[in-house]
Amino acid sequence: MELEPRTVSRRRLKGRSRINIKKRIGISLIILILLVGAGYLFRKELSLLAFNTLLKKDIKETLDNSYKPFGYEIRNTHAYEGKPFSLLLMGIDQRDQEPSRSDTIIYSVIRPKDNKILLVSIPRDSYTEIIGRDVKSKINSAYAHGGEKMSMDTVASLLKNRVDYYATVNFKGVIDIVDAIGGVKLPITKVIENKNPKHEKLRIEPNQPMYDGLDALSYVRYREDSDFKRTERQRIFIRAVTNKILDFKNVAKVPELIDIAGSNFTTNMDPDLILKLAETVYLNDTPPDFENHMLQGRGKTRGTTWYYDLDAEDLEYTQKLISNWLNSDINKQDLIHPQDMD
Repeated sequence: MELEPRTVSRRRLKGRSRINIKKRIGISLIILILLVGAGYLFRKELSLLAFNTLLKKDIKETLDNSYKPFGYEIRNTHAYEGKPFSLLLMGIDQRDQEPSRSDTIIYSVIRPKDNKILLVSIPRDSYTEIIGRDVKSKINSAYAHGGEKMSMDTVASLLKNRVDYYATVNFKGVIDIVDAIGGVKLPITKVIENKNPKHEKLRIEPNQPMYDGLDALSYVRYREDSDFKRTERQRIFIRAVTNKILDFKNVAKVPELIDIAGSNFTTNMDPDLILKLAETVYLNDTPPDFENHMLQGRGKTRGTTWYYDLDAEDLEYTQKLISNWLNSDINKQDLIHPQDMD
């Protein structure tokens, strides 16, 4: 089976990375856009005082309910000191009578002082050792067997870099979020439909001026072409949601959006830390600068199961990239960018 993309050479990666990939945010970042980005939304309508008096209390209550620590976070001071820290973002796809699996997995490095974020997409079918089970399997099975903790340990082992925090989002909340903002525009020019009887039934009509939450969720879950195109649809959807939220004029709806977000969001980041990041976003003249990389590899069938075998050279490259971004001694101008490594 061919590579997806077809080759993992540094030259091809360099050329592909030159494409405008800023703000390619994974599905899990919807919640952070709403919670951490609330300050940026309010900068257009009110002052920082308004954020602190009208919104901060509601966000704090929501985050308190979403807070699920493991107990060691008190020793982790990177984020509190403004140093680079890592956050594992997971979109959880809960289906009837099936254990939850992390359908979207993104390892992110946040550099608060530099207003920069690195996003590393990990294909959900990546074949790797599942820490705590002593088996090799698809990386998304870690969440099904051991929840957030096993996922964090597995990703840390794979990438050979620490995972400071996690944030999970239930995809079911996407429907309510999209409906609450009045739908989103999606570039659908032909019917999208699952025809495999083993897959969840879905059908989306093309050329609609606006798509509701159910159609939007179906758009990102459609799986009968390729994982590469599925990931591309997720990025298209996220751009559409991001643009709609940042241009959202109905400030009165913000508390409702925060409530929807919070009820589908779990994290071990302290609520006060998230609020601090929200104010940091507010005080910056521009939103954070995102850079993106996706682990490369090729499909392989073992028995009757399809896996994604990660390319060893690209995996080593990614480990070095992450280590560089996590190093607080490295200045912004000296950061390695995905297209820079050979």
